[in-house]
Amino acid sequence: LYLEMVTDHAKNPRHRGKAEPCTHIGTGNNPLCGDKIVVTASVNDGIIEHVKFDGEGCAISTASADLMAEILVGKTPDEATSLFTGFHELVAGKGNIDVPKKLAVFSGVREFPMRVKCATLAWHTVLSALEQGNEVSTE
Repeated sequence: LYLEMVTDHAKNPRHRGKAEPCTHIGTGNNPLCGDKIVVTASVNDGIIEHVKFDGEGCAISTASADLMAEILVGKTPDEATSLFTGFHELVAGKGNIDVPKKLAVFSGVREFPMRVKCATLAWHTVLSALEQGNEVSTE
């Protein structure tokens, strides 16, 4: 299941592009893997209405960005932060964290510590964008 879902979202991302209207934008870079991402979001009345991403990345990075974009729609920025915390703990191997089922497929990343940065790049980038932050780098 892990491999199938990650492969599907990596090859056929549903949320690639630019959020319109775009109220928040962030850029992220993982120099070790070569992943580069731009995340755009549309926030209205404190609710995330759209999240899109573009850029180049490995399968884990692309699939994570795509599923993140899907899951964040309808959430508040505070809920996005909470979801990221759970996701990061999941992929970093800090136990069985309660995350949406679609994100649980990334639990296998904990077996490959170098890939944690791939899985979390889009998340760091969207949180920076929601906070009107600067470019994110995993280095």
